Amino acid sequence: MELSIDTSTAWGGVALSTQGQVTAELTWKPGQNHSVELHPNISRLLETAKADFRSVMAVFVARGPGSYNGLRAGISAAKGIAFSLNIPIVAVSTLEIEAYQFASLGLPICPLHDAGRREFACALYGSQGGWVCLKTEYLTTLEKLCSEISTRMVFCGEIPEAAIARIKEVLGEKAVIPDPVQRIRRPSCLAVLAWQRLQSGQTDNLATLQPIYLRQPPITQRKKKH
Repeated sequence: MELSIDTSTAWGGVALSTQGQVTAELTWKPGQNHSVELHPNISRLLETAKADFRSVMAVFVARGPGSYNGLRAGISAAKGIAFSLNIPIVAVSTLEIEAYQFASLGLPICPLHDAGRREFACALYGSQGGWVCLKTEYLTTLEKLCSEISTRMVFCGEIPEAAIARIKEVLGEKAVIPDPVQRIRRPSCLAVLAWQRLQSGQTDNLATLQPIYLRQPPITQRKKKH
């Protein structure tokens, strides 16, 4: 059995799977309370599935980009579980998790997160001939992103309404934007992606695994000397 953990943003999720097939899933909106609510929800999930930690053979975790506190809570928990049980850990981009649930549409997929300072974290994925990352995570402005798009594309993720309106205004029918309920990130997608990587021998190193921060959080930035 595998345990998936995602606390990248204001939404959190955990899932249990067997060889990538999800058997139980829990999604909630903790805001900034990931560190308080994560472990009780993992316990709740295990209880619902009538399982315990001894049955977990691998742990999967979303590694961002996302909020500093959320990512730190999820990755710390995943590392602790993997270390204590001596099991492999596999990390997956949060943007890829959001994109994967729209793979069947057969269009390029651009997941977006508001990164502040009028910038967005985004990436580009596609499913033609197999699931592939067409462009890794980067920061950009909405105007620059829209100016680079020449074909129909799916936009997903936690996109502010003002940004959705602007994308539709600039791109018109080229922009395919699913309803908000369809864009909620699912830990089941993390389970599928991570299992595929585990099967191909791709695991992460407990000592070196770090969240993806496209911009260093303020707490890590050196103060200017006067």
